[in-house]
Amino acid sequence: MNLDDLGRWARGSGLEVVLLAIGSVLLVRFVRWSADRLTQRAQGDEDRENANDLVAWEKSKHERALIQIVEWTAIALVYVVASVMILERFNVPLTSLVAPAVVAGAALGFGAQNVVQDLLSGFFIFVERQYGDGDVIRIAQPGATDGIAGMVEEQTLRTTKIRNDNGELVIIPNGQIRQVTNLSKDWARVIIDVPLKSDADVAKATELLNRIGKEISTDKQWCSMLLESPTVMGIENFSAGTLQLRYVARTLPGKQWTVARELRRRIAVAFADSNVPTQVAPVAGATAQGSPDAGAAVEPSRA
Repeated sequence: MNLDDLGRWARGSGLEVVLLAIGSVLLVRFVRWSADRLTQRAQGDEDRENANDLVAWEKSKHERALIQIVEWTAIALVYVVASVMILERFNVPLTSLVAPAVVAGAALGFGAQNVVQDLLSGFFIFVERQYGDGDVIRIAQPGATDGIAGMVEEQTLRTTKIRNDNGELVIIPNGQIRQVTNLSKDWARVIIDVPLKSDADVAKATELLNRIGKEISTDKQWCSMLLESPTVMGIENFSAGTLQLRYVARTLPGKQWTVARELRRRIAVAFADSNVPTQVAPVAGATAQGSPDAGAAVEPSRA
């Protein structure tokens, strides 16, 4: 190819290559900008919804995950199409690339089985709505009650990113996830076991706890987090010189730890003012191992 031919190619196909490259970059930026706007809108809709509207809350989380997956799919599609069109401008016969592409694809698929497994697992996690951005989850081996727990910061088809209590970002390939406990699905439960001395007035303690439940249920700051008033289930356990009263409450997903801390504060103050003898300071019992907050037990939600 002489200089004249190169100049004609540069003014024709070469210019098209430059325009395709620039156009693909601009299109990708537009896709990301659109995804950010849609994500902000979904977040705004969630904030404007009634806090007790669990259906709207779950819908918003699913919308954000859907936007993220569509964003990455669109970006990959733009780059693939742009690459094919650029190869055509270089007069590369695409039909001759079919056989090598098949061989390369087979080799890549064989060597990247884990990547394919991660993508398939991420797809089913998304379709089945097992969890989404903002959910508090615990990932463990099948049958285990402890594992990695934290809030889902980002969910893609390949990985799940979890922020734990220490602020560390844990990145887990979706194909490695075997058991997930969603601690913020639909609703959550607070379980507090209040230890009393064996000679304590159980009736008076029960009355105090019921009063605390009524007070927090009418408190504007806390009533929106509760799905029902806290109730006393009764004596849960006996031990040497002590007994335990079980106190439970249903809350919005993700609010169980905040409500548990407030309930413990109110219990400590009320029992001290009423001179009800406790064995130790009121503590939360039946705590789920590996939960993001050791102050409250959480029972996985039921649909």
